[in-house]
Amino acid sequence: MQQPQTTIIEAGPIKFALRYRQEIMDDQGLGIQVLSEVNGKDEEILRFDCFDQHPHYHYGPAKQNERLYMDKTTAGNPVGWTLKQLRTRLPDMIKRAGYDELAGNLDNFENASMVATKLNEVEATAREMSNTQRRTVTHNRGDEVIQAGNIRFGLEFRELPQINDRGMAIHVLSDVAGQEIELLAFDCFDRAPHYHYGPRNKDVRLYWDTTTVPDTLQWTLDQFSEGKLPSMIERAGYPGIVAEMDRELVISTVEKQVAPKALATRAANAK
Repeated sequence: MQQPQTTIIEAGPIKFALRYRQEIMDDQGLGIQVLSEVNGKDEEILRFDCFDQHPHYHYGPAKQNERLYMDKTTAGNPVGWTLKQLRTRLPDMIKRAGYDELAGNLDNFENASMVATKLNEVEATAREMSNTQRRTVTHNRGDEVIQAGNIRFGLEFRELPQINDRGMAIHVLSDVAGQEIELLAFDCFDRAPHYHYGPRNKDVRLYWDTTTVPDTLQWTLDQFSEGKLPSMIERAGYPGIVAEMDRELVISTVEKQVAPKALATRAANAK
């Protein structure tokens, strides 16, 4: 995966560095760094990792690296919360990070005015990057699609020579605003098996531990049969789909159609 590009916005004695972090498989989001020159080179004073799942921020990453987590319930949007702190608490946060002299410089009227002006540019850039650089993935819907009320299961055996992997895939699909959307994806591969919450939404990607889950396809089918699918779809960001689900029909369809077909397809492609 390509390294994300960084946008630098200079504001007097400090710089703001922004880049969208996509390379973290189970999370993603905008990173905002506050930098300043120390001993002839840029040093990271503060860092805000405005991730979807585990947003947090660091005081003095180059020194004590004190990390604190944002409470999304009370803070709301991590980018919005971070921008608010930069506008109202920046000198105090820099001082806590261990840079008293720099914090004092920011209290200077000229520097404070410059930072306030540049923060308008930071906000516009941050909002744009968050909206346009989100990682999503679009899979095929499957070679065979099995309907269960408002839920569809797409089944396919995937061959991926570019990454030297292969295996059975199950796509959980439904209609959102008149368009078929993949809610969940289970890639039960031989080498790097993983599954996605909301591939077209936040794309939370989790890798199985094949020591504890040696048969990832059977594990997936068990989650469906044991009634875990509604909570997984809700986590993926689609509570409205869950509200319309016929749960008994879904479980029955999995046991009578999806599971036998998926296991047979895997067996037919076994090496």
